[in-house]
Amino acid sequence: MTLKQIFLSVAFTFITAFNIPAQADPSAFTSGSYQQILAANANQPFMLVVWSINCPSCLKDMELLSNIHKNRPDLKMIMLAADEPGSTEQIQQILAKNQLTDIENWAYADDHTQKLQYEIDPKWYGELPRTYFFDKAHQRTGVSGVLSKEDYDAMFAKILKF
Repeated sequence: MTLKQIFLSVAFTFITAFNIPAQADPSAFTSGSYQQILAANANQPFMLVVWSINCPSCLKDMELLSNIHKNRPDLKMIMLAADEPGSTEQIQQILAKNQLTDIENWAYADDHTQKLQYEIDPKWYGELPRTYFFDKAHQRTGVSGVLSKEDYDAMFAKILKF
């Protein structure tokens, strides 16, 4: 093999090894999107995770959410990034790092974040992380703060048995 062939072979291997396919941007979460999510998941239990790139607790929780996603394919997980519009690149990096790009992802696309929060839950004051667990009748339980694996398992048992 010539030096040129070795170089091309190594270059090809390097390029293909690091060729990460472009990820779809999260869906734009605007007024009415919450109702759209509910309608699209009618009669189906699911979990809505509201997080932010600026929330250290949210970022710490990503590894556990990734493990849940891998180990609980029976549970639909939807991620909602509650960040300013224009944060898509950072959101995508975090989702990709935690192997969460293949699930349904949304991101705030309206500067009126309080209005969006209110549409999701009038009793929610914006603390993050915030996780909503919906049974198939869409009776929901909202929990603020970081949850343990045991907390998630208890909530899954509750929403999946209905």
